[in-house]
Amino acid sequence: MSHARTVGAAIRELAAALGRAGIDAPLREARLIVAHVLDLPAARLTLVEHDPIGADMLQALKEVADLRLERRPLSHILGRRAFYKHEFHVGPDVLDPRPETETLVVAALEHRFETVLDLGTGSGAILLSLLAERVGVRGAGSDLSPAALRIAEGNAARLGVAARVQFVLSDWFGAITGRYDLIVSNPPYIAANEMPDLALELAHEPRMALTDEGDGLSAYRIIAGGAAAYLAPGGWLLLEIGHLQGPEVLAILQGAGLEDVRIRPDMDGRDRVIMGRNPVQSA
Repeated sequence: MSHARTVGAAIRELAAALGRAGIDAPLREARLIVAHVLDLPAARLTLVEHDPIGADMLQALKEVADLRLERRPLSHILGRRAFYKHEFHVGPDVLDPRPETETLVVAALEHRFETVLDLGTGSGAILLSLLAERVGVRGAGSDLSPAALRIAEGNAARLGVAARVQFVLSDWFGAITGRYDLIVSNPPYIAANEMPDLALELAHEPRMALTDEGDGLSAYRIIAGGAAAYLAPGGWLLLEIGHLQGPEVLAILQGAGLEDVRIRPDMDGRDRVIMGRNPVQSA
């Protein structure tokens, strides 16, 4: 980029550098980074492609590009991540919401609910997407990280749903009261021995949101074991799972007494969401 004289040349040089570093979709990322540095919508870059780019802007672009080449997540650099129908502020204190997690939102919206609890809410992306779709629904989000809860509160305010949600500092159900029609969670499900093989970007995300430091199943045992006490009769529990964990988590949910347990694949056809219903208790 040091030799770039126009915006278009800067984009092309950055895309080449990102490609050499093994980053997927380097041209798309280069455009997003240049738009971020220029403080322009990415859609406007075509209009300024032949405009000159000054030394100060090139230096600013180099500093941002170096962060990405260190494999910092693009969403952390931009400070935001598109998820479902909205943009969420994110950062190193929360798990970066991923497209496959939208499968959980879509599946949840197939159910009727007036109240929803999101365990380990992080940025609030799942919970707030649900509240934005269902006017009148009230929700709660728990997390063990105060920093994550502050980010979720900010996202709730930006989406205009802050009046319908409360955030609770809690270790799973520890500080939760009441019953909910729907409980959702994307818990840490990566086994400790799988962590060294993950994408380099994940080193910049909170470790406790990725792994249970065990076999990757401990969160499911805790959530399934407590679900009956916090779900309304007939209420649903929906959890994201690793694509190879289906049979094991299915056994955990069935063992906890949940009914109608089933697995939903994501857009790539891989197991992604497991759901089960709290039995309707007899009067």
